[in-house]
Amino acid sequence: MFTEAFYTNLVPIKKFSDITDPENFMPLPNDWYILITDIVESTKAIEQGRYKDVNLLGACSIIAVLNIAQKIDIPYVFGGDGASIAIPPILYAGAKKALLSIQQLAKSEFNLELRAGIVPVSVVMAAGYAVNITKLRVSENYQQAFFTGGGLTYATELVKDPGDVNLYRLQKSDEFLSVDLSGLECRWQDIPSQHEEILSLIILETGHHLQSVGNTYKNVINQIEIIYGNDLSYHPVSDENINLTFQTKHLIKETKLRAKSSQWLDRHLYLWKIKLENFLGLIFMKFKLKIGKMDWGMYKKTLTEATDYRKFDDMLRMVMSGTTTQREQLVNYLEAQYKAGHLVYGTHVSDRALMTCLVFEYNGPQVHFIDGADGGYTLAAKALKARMHRKVLNWGTYISLSRRQRQLPTEPSIEG
Repeated sequence: MFTEAFYTNLVPIKKFSDITDPENFMPLPNDWYILITDIVESTKAIEQGRYKDVNLLGACSIIAVLNIAQKIDIPYVFGGDGASIAIPPILYAGAKKALLSIQQLAKSEFNLELRAGIVPVSVVMAAGYAVNITKLRVSENYQQAFFTGGGLTYATELVKDPGDVNLYRLQKSDEFLSVDLSGLECRWQDIPSQHEEILSLIILETGHHLQSVGNTYKNVINQIEIIYGNDLSYHPVSDENINLTFQTKHLIKETKLRAKSSQWLDRHLYLWKIKLENFLGLIFMKFKLKIGKMDWGMYKKTLTEATDYRKFDDMLRMVMSGTTTQREQLVNYLEAQYKAGHLVYGTHVSDRALMTCLVFEYNGPQVHFIDGADGGYTLAAKALKARMHRKVLNWGTYISLSRRQRQLPTEPSIEG
């Protein structure tokens, strides 16, 4: 029972910048598992204008596993074209079935391939990597997980290994599998920048010295505050710039995933159902109605507070609203740090952000995943990898650096 309650009992850090202190992280129990998902050839899909499909399927794996977990708290990170999730052993069978189901939906409804895999934490530890975690109470309704230690990245590489015999990548099921996607919503218009642009940013520390671990990220966060101001100044979502959508071409994506069946009638009934819900929500929020315990006049504020526009999963990821001048100042700083060998980075610029929502209760638990439009994190990652190659680095090199930096043993003892 202790291992199931691990994440629930984890003491939250007080502010986002606390992710730079290694003492705030705890190792995941070694009997847990890491779930990895991503869309194969997501960059190609995005270049075809299918970035919303990619984002939505990335969120599907999270909501599917959360619905399996029910009251067991589990950590997860949305990556734009996929997700990383950690689960205790009791959830293994249900989570595996859920991921296989999302694979089927991705293919049948969107003609996209979702790669999925499950890696035991014990395997990651035995290879000399750590999976350390902390969490932050972002709002009353959302606690966000952060990972460090290199283990999440290593697990991702195991799942992506192109070998024919891959012990960790799930093989597609021929049996039709149902899945519960309750809470998945895609009902908001693209979110325009409050300033001039939306910046999707990924930063990976590459310092070779133990004392540099965490310092690079701390310096970057400080520099962002100097250039952009406090977090509210560059937050990509505000009460004023979010609006519900009534366009079928946007709402049909949720409809494909959540309608009772793929039959024409069921899909049209679901589509008109969410259009009606949006209409009522629009009226409720406009007139600030209070219905039972729900204060609709405050809902946009509740939503904004429960967003994940900043995250950390072995690297720093952010979606920020700002000006072109601010971005140029930040890129100049990052380029200098890159040339000095402290980090690699990738950026993508758009004029708006996307939001995919997991809402369990409108007046309770919820999280709203934020990504830059037109490619966001996926294209920022592409730019980061290009810089890594120019530095004669690759993902495997980073992992070995990560292990040396943290002075982790190559063969740690594992109980059980």
